[in-house]
Amino acid sequence: MWIVHGDGTRITPGEVVGPGERLAWVPTIGIGMQHVVAMFGATFLVPLITGFPPSTTLLFSGLGTVLFLVLTRNQVPSYLGSSFAFLAPIAAAQAEHGPAGALGGVVIAGVGLALVGVLVQLVGHGWIARLMPPTVTGAIVALIGLNLAPAAWGNVEQAPVTALATLAAILLCTVLFRGLLGRLSILLGVLVGYAVALVRGEVDLAVVTEAGWLGAPPLMAPEFHLGVVGLFLPVVLVLVAENIGHVKSVAQMTGESADALDHLLGRTLLSDGLATTLAGAGGGSGTTTYAENIGVMAATRVYSTAAYWVAALTAVALAFLPKFGALIQTVPAGVLGGAATVLYGMIGVLGVRIWVEHRVDFGNPINLATAAVALIVGIANYTWDAGALSFEGIALGTGAALLVYHGMSALNRRTGAVEVAPAERDRSRSGSSGRAGRLDP
Repeated sequence: MWIVHGDGTRITPGEVVGPGERLAWVPTIGIGMQHVVAMFGATFLVPLITGFPPSTTLLFSGLGTVLFLVLTRNQVPSYLGSSFAFLAPIAAAQAEHGPAGALGGVVIAGVGLALVGVLVQLVGHGWIARLMPPTVTGAIVALIGLNLAPAAWGNVEQAPVTALATLAAILLCTVLFRGLLGRLSILLGVLVGYAVALVRGEVDLAVVTEAGWLGAPPLMAPEFHLGVVGLFLPVVLVLVAENIGHVKSVAQMTGESADALDHLLGRTLLSDGLATTLAGAGGGSGTTTYAENIGVMAATRVYSTAAYWVAALTAVALAFLPKFGALIQTVPAGVLGGAATVLYGMIGVLGVRIWVEHRVDFGNPINLATAAVALIVGIANYTWDAGALSFEGIALGTGAALLVYHGMSALNRRTGAVEVAPAERDRSRSGSSGRAGRLDP
């Protein structure tokens, strides 16, 4: 399935190992293990925060990656890990309908994303950029992160010392280490925080002792409630934006143009949607393409999908080690609070980064009003109950961003009251919004 690159052991300067190539199996397995380590820090935090079994999340992360590789015909190297975009809607759905109700929301989001993939495959992706220009995308990403701030504080106040140690370790690892270790600062910080929690007697290892060495991960069937639809559909918009952004990044990194893989965008979105649907159907977390693994490819210059098969199968194997899953579940609230302080803040700031990278003009009252209204609605967690449907901060903030931007823009085209810069007007017409944001630091 893959052509061996060169002698299978060396990569000469200026060359890369493409998606259809591989090194010899020993280095390929080693690089695949690096991908497991790179994705692990973010992937295992999601089930810890949501309360879902970590081993189940690992299982569907690996299976989702296999599905992605099959449906994209081994042409797009990418790993599907747990998405932080699901944290807020899962928390809200759990409070109202329990874990099974939250899983129903994950399935709904997965089906929605898969349908978008089918549409993109049929008509192209230009309409997405026109629907969600950088002004809107940045606002949606920012409000998702900032909406989670109270949840971070809820964990921090349970063990402030441990949380502070975890936070400090993450920040220090970021600036003390280079390369792969630097990109694993969150995982390293969590390990330091866990050690502090052990010393302070905040970790109960009894569950690890009781767990077996081999066994299938626990599964859970979803329940479907109309009230969660409004919570989860906004996540689809964010997953679409970052999926397209990652595919374009990979295309550019392999030495081709950023548009070289555009013909596969429908397949990548469909694959991610089906992987999320599968995860929700069995008790796992919603998935997304991972920037951490793109970083590994940049460092190694190996874009072989063979390495991702190794990573996916390794994740599946780890899921069948109950002691491993039990050990992850012993991570205490203080450690989660320290890590969440960084992660949730990063999600919020990534929205700002989208504005900066695309030079969004906030001297334009339309852009300013779009961001202002959406952020306040999201941060304050506005709620609206319409019969059986319930809409909270993220859903209402997303709707507000779309309605304010497109509503004001449509009126302004008639009145001409607000002068729009030529570059912004051209971008809106062409549907080009460049790179997307990233929700999983």
